[in-house]
Amino acid sequence: MSIDGRHDIEGLQRIGAIVAEVREAMGARVAPGVTTGELDDLGKEILDRHGARSAPQLAYGFPGTTCISVNDDIAHGIPSSSRVLQEGDLVNIDVSAELNGYWADTGASFAVGAVSFQSEQLLKATKQALEDAMEQVTAGAPMHNIGRAVERRAKSCGFRVIRNLCGHGVGRYIHEEPQVPNTFDPRNRTVLKEGWVITIEPFLTTRATKAVTAQDGWTLRTPDGSRGAQFEHTMIITRDRPIVVT
Repeated sequence: MSIDGRHDIEGLQRIGAIVAEVREAMGARVAPGVTTGELDDLGKEILDRHGARSAPQLAYGFPGTTCISVNDDIAHGIPSSSRVLQEGDLVNIDVSAELNGYWADTGASFAVGAVSFQSEQLLKATKQALEDAMEQVTAGAPMHNIGRAVERRAKSCGFRVIRNLCGHGVGRYIHEEPQVPNTFDPRNRTVLKEGWVITIEPFLTTRATKAVTAQDGWTLRTPDGSRGAQFEHTMIITRDRPIVVT
């Protein structure tokens, strides 16, 4: 969407604050022995308290309130009472929801207990890739600067970028135009416009450069078993720094 006044900013900030609260509460509950189903129940409880609705359920009939992905399952993982988090796992929590016609989307990856040095570095690099990319977000800037920033950070840290997953427009629906690639393509002539609402969500891995769909029809995973991480914010583009609502 493109904002049409202060009321739009306030509506996005309200739902953005809610999904951020869910993300942080679920992340704080991450520990060995906790199931992804228990985490999802917590997310549902908080969304219900605020009167917000799960975006993946509302838009796509997803079999969970939030998307929770572990290790080589890097996106759209289905929460389950049988998926028990283990010491050393990486878990991604992706929360998106709607309130009063406004939609926001956010995500973060968390270490389960003590993790390997490589996994620690993957988390740090992915979070920094998001921050690097957000530095490129200003009205009039080329869209491809976002992907270039993500790729540079990944390469400098020894990781790879999932090329077939990207950020997107958001605000009036969960997935809108434009797509926001995490890789640099000089042929992409899109220019960022003031008032656009977008997400940036880099996916970095230890080896893989693409995601494939698992047999459940929802989960996206690396084809080679390599681990991934993701961090995501929803933001409004301005002539200066973006307004981050999540």
